[in-house]
Parts: sequence; structure tokens; C-alpha cells
Amino acid sequence: MQISENGFIFSDKKELLQVAAIHRYLSEESYWAKNIPLDVVQRSIDNSLCFGIYKNQQQVGFARWITDEATFGWLCDVYIEKAFRGLGLSKKLMSFMIFHPALQGLRRYQLATLDAHALYEQFGFKPIEHPEQQLGIAIKNPYQTNNE
Repeated sequence: MQISENGFIFSDKKELLQVAAIHRYLSEESYWAKNIPLDVVQRSIDNSLCFGIYKNQQQVGFARWITDEATFGWLCDVYIEKAFRGLGLSKKLMSFMIFHPALQGLRRYQLATLDAHALYEQFGFKPIEHPEQQLGIAIKNPYQTNNE
């Protein structure tokens, strides 16, 4: 799937992804994946439904869904490069993704965010009902080296 709008291309084609750019952003700028190794980023892309935003053949945004394409989807690694924020790209990306054929009819769509609640609430996300029923294992700073 691919659409163009205002000079931006939104696509689910993995062959367009610029893995080095995604790795740079996640490892250097994100709060959730600082220092993530390149091979981990590559494996995460290989095993996810991925979406990119491009302008003049430069990747300016990214998101991926961890999904079985039947019952569950976890949205993660969503970002827009700083120079392209404030243009409505996050909303357009969410609209593009939420109607993707592989994400239709799931029982649960989930994500975690520190600061983008208002964006995701526009697309139906809300605090989880009965969070006491959910469990997880969280490894804090898994990519940090001993020097950091």
C-alpha cells in the first residue's frame, strides 16, 4: 500500500525503509530505544508490519506494528524527524495504518507512550481497562553499555 500527499509518500513497502536512518533515530534520539544495536533494529523490522514516510526519497517518519494480523497488534517505534514535525504527518500516518488491511478485525490494538496520548486518543486509543489483569516483564535500559 502506498499513498502520496503534499509531496510526502506513506508506504508499507519494506524495500523503501532506510534502516540506517531508522537505527540512527531510535538509537540516538528516542527515549525508548537509546543505543539499540543495528542488528536488533533490523530483526524488529523483519518481523513487523512497517510503515515509512518519505520526502524527496528521504525517510522522515516510521512506525511498526508487532502483530499476528488476526487478533493483536502493538504499535511501536513511532517517530517523525524533528524538521518535519507540526505538519500533521503523525495523524496522516495513523490514518494510513489504522485502515491497513492487515490490521482489520483485531481483538486488541495496544501501544505505550510517554507524551503522545492526545494523538492516539483521536484514533480510539484510551487507557487500558483493568490494567491489573495485565502483566509484563520490562527490562530497563537493555541497550545501555557499562559506560553509560
